[in-house]
Amino acid sequence: MARGQRMKSVSGIYHIMMRGNNKQQVFFDAEDYHKFLSVLGICKGICGFKIYAYCLMENHVHLLIQEGEEPLDKVFKRIGVRFVGWFNTKYKRCGNLFQGRFKSIPVNDDEYFITVLRYIHQNPVKAGIAKKCSDYDFSSYNAYFSSAPLVDTDFAMSLMSVSQFKELHNEPVKDSRLEKLEQDTIRLTLEEAAKAFEECTHCKNQKEFQSMPKDMQGAYINVLKKQHLSIRQISNLTGVSIYNVRK
Repeated sequence: MARGQRMKSVSGIYHIMMRGNNKQQVFFDAEDYHKFLSVLGICKGICGFKIYAYCLMENHVHLLIQEGEEPLDKVFKRIGVRFVGWFNTKYKRCGNLFQGRFKSIPVNDDEYFITVLRYIHQNPVKAGIAKKCSDYDFSSYNAYFSSAPLVDTDFAMSLMSVSQFKELHNEPVKDSRLEKLEQDTIRLTLEEAAKAFEECTHCKNQKEFQSMPKDMQGAYINVLKKQHLSIRQISNLTGVSIYNVRK
């Protein structure tokens, strides 16, 4: 099936989302996060795009960028070649790291720009890994209060004052487009869940999984939870009751 054509942004600004294969983890330690940001900075210098916001989560990346001299497809090919090549060497692996094509959503007005900016910075808070936006090290929130050449802060700060910026980031974002994107980021399809189950456990079906010792089953179930399979998906794939999967 042919790929659908991307929607073009009149402003040239896009909300970009990249996620790991099967929504699996792509950043394992601080070095990984810092390397990705370094690659982003290098490619920014080459491609001429602007970065208004970023947030690196364990299994996905959010960016708010404005297209520059090169089209987005070429930009993210550059980023992928540099980061994935380094990552595969470090972890002695091969193949793709990010799943399929990156998602790009046009940002065509100032109101939606501010909404996306807040949404990106609030990701760690919504995920429960930070109490407030400023606590998280791998987003661009703090760049708005310090000198950080990677982030282009002038446009956002032309739309609001510093106090408004802080106040808005304390308010939850409610937008159906972003809520759907969030669910797509977290939830695995049945096919993705089945693939993750087989790759993790090396079992092709419930019978093979049930033949494992109970302690090994429990260990694998914990790993599957971390890979964002739902309780019901894990139960269906392993044959373990929903009650026991929850424990």
